Amino acid sequence: MPSRVNLLYGAAAFGEAGKHVTRLHTLPECQEVIDDFVIKHGYTLFDCARGYGFGTSEEYLGKLDMRGGRIDTKLFARESGGFAPEKLRAQMKESLKALGPHKIRVLYLHAPDRGTPIEVVLRELNEMYKEGLFEEIGLSNYHSWEVAEFVITARKNGWKQPTVYQGVYNVLERMVETELMDCLHKYGIRFYGYSPLASGLLVGKILSDGDLENSDSPRWNPKIAGRLAEMLRTKYKGLIPLLKPLKEALEKHGIELSEAAQRWLQHHSALRPEDGVVIGASSVAQLDENIKYCEEGPLPEEILTILDEAWTKAKMTASHYAAPGY
Repeated sequence: MPSRVNLLYGAAAFGEAGKHVTRLHTLPECQEVIDDFVIKHGYTLFDCARGYGFGTSEEYLGKLDMRGGRIDTKLFARESGGFAPEKLRAQMKESLKALGPHKIRVLYLHAPDRGTPIEVVLRELNEMYKEGLFEEIGLSNYHSWEVAEFVITARKNGWKQPTVYQGVYNVLERMVETELMDCLHKYGIRFYGYSPLASGLLVGKILSDGDLENSDSPRWNPKIAGRLAEMLRTKYKGLIPLLKPLKEALEKHGIELSEAAQRWLQHHSALRPEDGVVIGASSVAQLDENIKYCEEGPLPEEILTILDEAWTKAKMTASHYAAPGY
């Protein structure tokens, strides 16, 4: 059975070795993941970004057979004013060149550029949409009031409005439920949750600061991931002490932390069937396991109680859904 909420594969793992947080460095192993996701499991959406793998994630996708799958990607303002029309279009051209024969389904603004007025950004997005360069406009890591301004501006001018929002959402990071979800529902915008396992913390391997320092995941290594690693370490500092007792409590009921987290998103979160969850995997085996958990049924009440108690503690130090830096 397919998952209740649709799945997207996060292609940040694809790309050249040593380029940011890439984990799959050869085209054949990337193709295996695509074949598994699309042919074996029947899911068709892939999430990428201009910045992933310092551009090599998109380049890899451009050389792969998507098996009918569709690609979403994101543009990032590299400095204040980075979404000025000429810069936005130049970056759009970079993505189109990298992706080669593949069309862009959703084009996201990866994070706000508050140095360029929303009306100026949206006017250029609308022009590129009319040129057929992508099918939908997406926003990521924006505040709810900014989302509202995008929609109101689009409607006032008769322009294409955003129809998808991508934000962080997992069992220990539920901040989007407070106001953002209501905003999205009001304006008919779908929500795609990224980081369903809290950047891998909900896998259950990192249970202490020592585990974090010894992790082989590039996203936690400032020498590899740079600003991203520093941001994640700051963001999750208060969460790490909660992981070991949570993992142990769940295991007493015979359920793994990662399984509980992914089943919670599917059946007990604020997500609707038209929304989505961006899952990651650095191997076919890992992808199969994540999909298996997403396709399983609802959790029993005793597990939900454990998870809700953990969230009550986690939200005391939880970051805003549009984290500092966004």
